[in-house]
Amino acid sequence: MKVYICFPEGKAKALTMSYDDGKIQDERLIEIFDKYGIKGTFNLNYGLMELEQNPPRIGRDKIKELYRNHEVATHCTTHPTIARCPLVEVAQEILDDRKGLEALTGKLVRGHAYPNGSYSEEIKQLFRQLGIAYGRVVGAKADYELPTDPLEWHPTCHHNDPELMKKAEFFANFKKRQYLKLMYVWGHSYEFDNANNWEVIEEFCKYMGGREDIWYATNIEIIDYMDAAKNLKFSGNYEMVYNPSAASVWLNVDDGKYVEVKGGTTVDLNQ
Repeated sequence: MKVYICFPEGKAKALTMSYDDGKIQDERLIEIFDKYGIKGTFNLNYGLMELEQNPPRIGRDKIKELYRNHEVATHCTTHPTIARCPLVEVAQEILDDRKGLEALTGKLVRGHAYPNGSYSEEIKQLFRQLGIAYGRVVGAKADYELPTDPLEWHPTCHHNDPELMKKAEFFANFKKRQYLKLMYVWGHSYEFDNANNWEVIEEFCKYMGGREDIWYATNIEIIDYMDAAKNLKFSGNYEMVYNPSAASVWLNVDDGKYVEVKGGTTVDLNQ
């Protein structure tokens, strides 16, 4: 018997998006995401929302409704370059942002994107202790791999990558199901206004959306799913499996039998 961990419904590919700063252009971007079934994570600065800026940020009264189908994550409350800050300041920045965003959304906020791409090993450890499950960095790696260290999560590319559609085509056409592959695109929604190129993200989402072999997920959904998969308990001959988590995990048994292991259940994979 050969057993592989899969994404939900037996899929072997996932797509996630990550956009920073919470500017008003998020409204148009979310319309595009929702149109094509794309899921995004939006990294917001709670302490900057009411300040006069150009372009302005999404108002606090709109946060819950606008991002309802997506993930809200931290970006530090005032967007400092945190590797230059005392750790006590970093702790306050992340906690104030977390608490403020949780109050606005009514949901737990456990993700992060490092402002200005700034982080350190000490900051990563601090964030772990403060309940942050992952941190997205700026440096891209077009390896389509899941993060080996969630607190140093490298995206596949920025949306302004000149080879964005080439990377999308490679990912969409990748058929080797013995691997779990992830495409992760990041950016800032106001960049589309600055460059007058909204067609870039429209084309990408239209091409990538609606595919039966891709799991469209937020950053935290991917992290939580893989954590649940790691917690599966197999028998010595790996023919039985117990899932102690609340969420289902999917397995591919003998290259073609897809098994859902629901939370709190034990499954005989021979049946």
